[in-house]
Amino acid sequence: MASEYLKYIHRDVKPDPPPPPLTGKKKILNWLHYHKLLLVVIAVLLWVGGSIVWSYLGIGKVRPDYIVAYIGKDILPEECAASLPKALAGLGEDVNGDGQVVVELKQYAMERGAGGETSLYYTTAANTLLIADITEGDSFVFLVENPAEVQRAWQIFAAEDGGLPADDDYEAMDKVYQWVNCPVLTALDTEQETLSSLYIGRRGFYGDQGEGREADEAFYARLVEGAVR
Repeated sequence: MASEYLKYIHRDVKPDPPPPPLTGKKKILNWLHYHKLLLVVIAVLLWVGGSIVWSYLGIGKVRPDYIVAYIGKDILPEECAASLPKALAGLGEDVNGDGQVVVELKQYAMERGAGGETSLYYTTAANTLLIADITEGDSFVFLVENPAEVQRAWQIFAAEDGGLPADDDYEAMDKVYQWVNCPVLTALDTEQETLSSLYIGRRGFYGDQGEGREADEAFYARLVEGAVR
């Protein structure tokens, strides 16, 4: 009598039938199942790349007619930073023809978080962004806490007539006006208490960087109309 073991190894084994062919839909689902991680990575890369292009082209962004830069120890209070551009816009014109007057406020806080762990980060970031601003010639009007310090560091203020000062001229007080001495500014509907200690000056440009800035010059002239030192 054959052992059960011999029966087992000599049994009539029939191979399983091949699986039925996948339909088109099942093929797609099967491919998606095994490649879902790759698809997620591609989607993220496309989103990041699209965001960069979108931002670079300025799609969906409101183009400012004027750019005003603030340089101080810390950023302006939120209410002041929100009301100031709107108040200044009332003194401007629709330069780019989009049907509205927009003033963009750029803030460069040089000592934000002083004494804290993030102080160096904020200072480095502010300096880097300000260098880019100066290099690109973005901001024309500057509101600053300490004009003497800013002029020594960057020599950005133009002379009274809009021309450039001499290379060794780092004087600031003859090139700026204090906010409280500008009747147009003190009449604005904004947070006057915060702004009263600031000074306003206009940017001086080298070479052809200052060409085509007539609208900026007219805007600055309106801001300091009637101002005294």
